[in-house]
Amino acid sequence: MAQPKIIVIDDDPTGSQTVHSCLLLTKWNVPTLKVGLLDTAPIFFILSNTRAMAPQQAGEITREICHNLKIALAETGIANFIVVSRSDSTLRGHYPVETDAIAQELGDFDAHFLVPAFFEGGRFTRDSIHYLVVKGIPTPVHETEFARDSVFGYSHSYLPDYVAEKTKGRIKSDRVTRFLLAEIRQGIQPQLKDLTGNQCCVVDAETQADMDRFAQDILAVAATGKKFLFRSAASLLTSLANLPPQPVAADRMFEYVKNGKPGAVIVGSHVQKTTEQLQNLLQESGVVGVEIEVASLIEASATKRTDLLTETLAKVTEIHHQGKTPVVYTSRKELSFPDVETRLQFGVAVSSLLMDIVQGLPSEIGFLISKGGITSNDVLSTGLALTTARIVGQILAGCSIVLTPPDHPQFPNLPVVLFPGNVGDAQGLATVYKRLSFDIK
Repeated sequence: MAQPKIIVIDDDPTGSQTVHSCLLLTKWNVPTLKVGLLDTAPIFFILSNTRAMAPQQAGEITREICHNLKIALAETGIANFIVVSRSDSTLRGHYPVETDAIAQELGDFDAHFLVPAFFEGGRFTRDSIHYLVVKGIPTPVHETEFARDSVFGYSHSYLPDYVAEKTKGRIKSDRVTRFLLAEIRQGIQPQLKDLTGNQCCVVDAETQADMDRFAQDILAVAATGKKFLFRSAASLLTSLANLPPQPVAADRMFEYVKNGKPGAVIVGSHVQKTTEQLQNLLQESGVVGVEIEVASLIEASATKRTDLLTETLAKVTEIHHQGKTPVVYTSRKELSFPDVETRLQFGVAVSSLLMDIVQGLPSEIGFLISKGGITSNDVLSTGLALTTARIVGQILAGCSIVLTPPDHPQFPNLPVVLFPGNVGDAQGLATVYKRLSFDIK
């Protein structure tokens, strides 16, 4: 059975957190898509960053990607492929906006599957209920902070009800096909062969072995001509790509650090886990915090913004010259906004300032850690202005490292950590920092 090309449209760059040796694309013009399609790795990622957008824009971007993808597929002659709409394992994202747009452009799917389990982050699905392990206790995700997200909030952990809620009743709960653990472990090829008409399906998985078995059956049935679309977290990608172990172990990632130099850390995520990790990182010797009071950006003049940028970069440069690692982080106080659109616009303003800071970092830094999914996407596409980057592996479960190209004008061969906001234990950021600082004197 020939390995299909796995095309991942990722709403932020953290979906690559379980794979390695493959490309991330920050642009989706036809020539760039052809680079991904013709790469030797079985999987590649198109970073749409749609989680940072309003629904209409997210749909437009997704349609644009798929329109160009049709052209690139035709020009490369690739007919054997699988499309994955990768999104957050805690169910925050533009569903069904993005899967609808993909189906409209690429069309004729026999089914689309919701597969949110992400084992590295403590998320699994049992009896069609999606759980997050919180302090060792499996908790239905609608009872967690993520369900109260100001942009992507929801009321249900039972996935058929989640589908009905998000589709506003277009897909009714009792019309969703459920693939339960007992069925998956026995094999579901006969059921998969019967699916037609872009049937909505939800998938259980408690372990990577469950996901492997599901993926094996999917690949076998897809090889017969069935066309499937996936809305998933990252663990499914591990099973579909079936890659060997990464070339450099997580605790040896300091080998990528440039000249044993200290690095820099950019923290944009505001979830509780990030705040806890940040507090622990700031206790480490060799790091110095630089807080940005983001509330000042709400009605900041251009002059005030410039002054804030200049002041921040002066602090960062001084810390670097002292042989230490600056940790630039946004203030932790939760702000309220009159509507979602204002909240998203404020996020753009904060990200714009953070990316100007990235572009102003000393060129001799040895590594860069980006904390937060949207922040990481912006670091790659705007801060570093990359068109493509290659993942070398994970430095921590769920946290990828990419290398910038050797011809990058400011930061050649720079290892960049893409650290999702809701991944890792309380010491996660500190662990990554210490692994990269192993060789730093």
